[in-house]
Parts: sequence; C-alpha cells; structure tokens
Amino acid sequence: MNDLATIACEQLDGRFVVRVAGEIDISNARDLAATIETSVPNSAPVLVVDLTETRYLDSSGVALLLRLAERLKARRQELRVLVPRSAAVRAGLVLAGLGKVMPIEA
Repeated sequence: MNDLATIACEQLDGRFVVRVAGEIDISNARDLAATIETSVPNSAPVLVVDLTETRYLDSSGVALLLRLAERLKARRQELRVLVPRSAAVRAGLVLAGLGKVMPIEA
C-alpha cells in the first residue's frame, strides 16, 4: 500500500469495521482491497467500510466496493458503507448508484 491511505480495523457491536482515511484511487485500490478482504473474519455477519475520513475516491474505489460486496455476498456477509452526508465522496457513490447495491449510511 502507498502513503495515500491508511486502514484501521476493529470488531464493534457484532460488526467488523474498516476505516479508510486518505485517498482511494487507481494507485492503491488493489492493495486496499486485498488488505480489507484478508482482514474480515468469516464469522463477521456485517462489514462496515467507514469512509468518514476518506478525502478522495475515484472509479477504482467504487469498483473496489462493488467487488467487495460481491465477494462478501458469496460468503453470506453483508457490506455497508458509512459516509457522512456532507462528505465529498458521498456524491460520487450516490451518482454511481451504489445505494442500490449496498446500504450507504450517514
């Protein structure tokens, strides 16, 4: 992974939470996805990807979330995305129609 983003993981109230701070773009999306996928335990029914501290997210970040949702669905796990209503990256997720595929929570 490069210096554009950091990931913090924790188990919280029956959910596995992954916090991504920084930027998600083509230069780091693949590494971030691998880190997230290997961090999520099979026993976690819900994965929450917290993008509260994410300043930038391009189409490769959207693709990362879509692929992650597919993989988790195959494992009978649910993906939820946490993004404040005021966050700049939220508009891109809504515009891409991600809310139709996974819950986007504020």
